[in-house]
Amino acid sequence: MSDKRHEARYQRRKEKREQKRISKIGFYDDFSLVSNADKLCAAFKRAKRGVSWKESVQRYEANLLQNVIETKRKLLAGEDVRRGFVEFTVNERGKMRHIKSVHISERIVQKCLCEEVLSPILERPLIHDNGASIKGKGTQFSLNRLTAHLRRYYRSNGNSNEGYALLIDFRKYFDSIDHRVLAKQLGRHIKDARLRILLWNFIQAFGPEKSLGLGSEVSQICAVFFPNKVDHFIKEKLRIKYYGRYMDDLYLIHSDKNYLKKCLYQIQKLCAELGITLHDKKTRIVKLTQGVNFLKGRYILTKTGKIIRLPSRDSTVRMRRKLKKYKSLCERGKMNSSDIRISYQSWRGNFKKRFDAYYKLKRMDKLYNELFIYDHTLMSA
Repeated sequence: MSDKRHEARYQRRKEKREQKRISKIGFYDDFSLVSNADKLCAAFKRAKRGVSWKESVQRYEANLLQNVIETKRKLLAGEDVRRGFVEFTVNERGKMRHIKSVHISERIVQKCLCEEVLSPILERPLIHDNGASIKGKGTQFSLNRLTAHLRRYYRSNGNSNEGYALLIDFRKYFDSIDHRVLAKQLGRHIKDARLRILLWNFIQAFGPEKSLGLGSEVSQICAVFFPNKVDHFIKEKLRIKYYGRYMDDLYLIHSDKNYLKKCLYQIQKLCAELGITLHDKKTRIVKLTQGVNFLKGRYILTKTGKIIRLPSRDSTVRMRRKLKKYKSLCERGKMNSSDIRISYQSWRGNFKKRFDAYYKLKRMDKLYNELFIYDHTLMSA
């Protein structure tokens, strides 16, 4: 009898949670939000930012109303709005990334789908310390949360910096995302059949079973959402108070190294269920006094509670090489001193804001001056 009462109570709570969910996000679970011509036009204005110089974007804008009406017709008729990819490879912070960029007509639909449906629905169950690709958050938000976690840990640990951090990195994260697992997760939150078909078409474009591609806004949101089960497991089951994730980079801060080892074992098991593998070389436990490596920086908690923010060696090496490359381009007349100065000042401002590296910055300034200020032959280019 007791088991029946428990089950009935569970079902009532479950139904109550579902009703609350529908009242909060039910409005967004509607295909008409994506097939609305006004919303598609507004999505185009946002999608063209930064790429309005492209010929394809200008051609689309020249007949905007006609193109939007045609897109709406295809959506309502259930026709495929995909146009294939423009594929290219970029070197991002020393790492080669293969990009699959979508056509502007498809990008508009993805933009509308993400902003009107996916973001309001999928961001709601995310934990607060998940900062990637979310409006109002981003890289600086995640770094601020890390420094806040280190300060709070220091105070809660009796003003001591003795402790450890478990650093986790997902191996080939975008390529390993299992479509069946993702579809099951999305199905719990998106009920509109036409929305699910449209979303599934965008996901399946990157492969029949696995992988999400860089260059697609749908991929970005799905990648942020996919390990949400891991986030909640760490916060609610493992009871890790000082935890954060930025896409495929995670950190857990705790005073007990052995407990972090147990956490790693359980996280590995849960990730295996999702089809995620951990990067062996980048997944490790470090002392807080050695520094927490996160988002191309190292954050060291000192005995006084101060946090020293140091840049990774790779970032400064890349900038030195870039300045030397700029000199070569300037000598050949393919780049002028004004563009070089703007590029360097942009890097310098971000570097100074993020890191406590006075002498490294001075050495970089010295190199810049030697290449572009003291060499007056280049300044006349």
